[in-house]
Amino acid sequence: MREGVVFDVEEFTVFDGPGLRQTVFLKGCPLRCSWCHNPEGLSGGPQLMVSTASCTGCGKCREVCRHETCISCGECIPVCPLHLRRIAGERMTSGELIRRIRKSSDYYARYGGGVTFSGGEPLMQADFLTEVLCGIPDVHRAIETSGYCEEDVFRRVTTHLDYVMLDIKLFDAALHKMYTGVNNERILRNARILCEGEIPFVIRIPLIPGVNDNEENFRSTAKWIAGARALIKVELLPYHKTAGAKYAMVEKEYRPAFDPEQAVWVSQKIFEEYGIRSEVL
Repeated sequence: MREGVVFDVEEFTVFDGPGLRQTVFLKGCPLRCSWCHNPEGLSGGPQLMVSTASCTGCGKCREVCRHETCISCGECIPVCPLHLRRIAGERMTSGELIRRIRKSSDYYARYGGGVTFSGGEPLMQADFLTEVLCGIPDVHRAIETSGYCEEDVFRRVTTHLDYVMLDIKLFDAALHKMYTGVNNERILRNARILCEGEIPFVIRIPLIPGVNDNEENFRSTAKWIAGARALIKVELLPYHKTAGAKYAMVEKEYRPAFDPEQAVWVSQKIFEEYGIRSEVL
């Protein structure tokens, strides 16, 4: 039985696939998007998060710490008088996660939903994810993914899915690498697999001001996915200024390579030209 690292399980989510759902967030991501709003999902292992803005510097955490550098042991958490410390990331076996999902899967099914796997990038834990998916074949199974993985991994995991939400953040390869740290060749190849397949899917575009919120990017994406039989819609997700709120909690600095105060440009007409339904979330 494989072990994975989960950093959150949200209940009653309504924007992560059809119906009312559970969303399971798996740790680890190969991208480093300038606008990432889940910095605690980037690294693969459990890590300490501290609400430093509210810390009074009482020193209780240092009194109990027995390590020169943090190993996310959690010994400092119960002694914090303001409860400002927590571990992001819990190691779970596939069986443990299956049981947790099944506790409320019947309830979500009554509302047309199921479970969605997000991240981080859930495909970084492909073997663990596959075991979980195989253990819940009667539950509606969805994924939110960047699509950045090898083709064989993508095909193997999506075989067990009922619904896929895949990001095409930037169509231009050079710009994609500039703002996410990786080339988009694998992503577009896996998007083509969806376009040629039968699994219902959604393309998501996070709208980043001055980066990808322009006609050229929208039109290039629309051309790439136009005519796909299983495409349900394109979802446009405007950038939220609160994206950098958690960076200090994991000892990172939020330094977006764009102006977060700039308003995003949103247009659904381009997708309509190609017969694609679009929605702004």
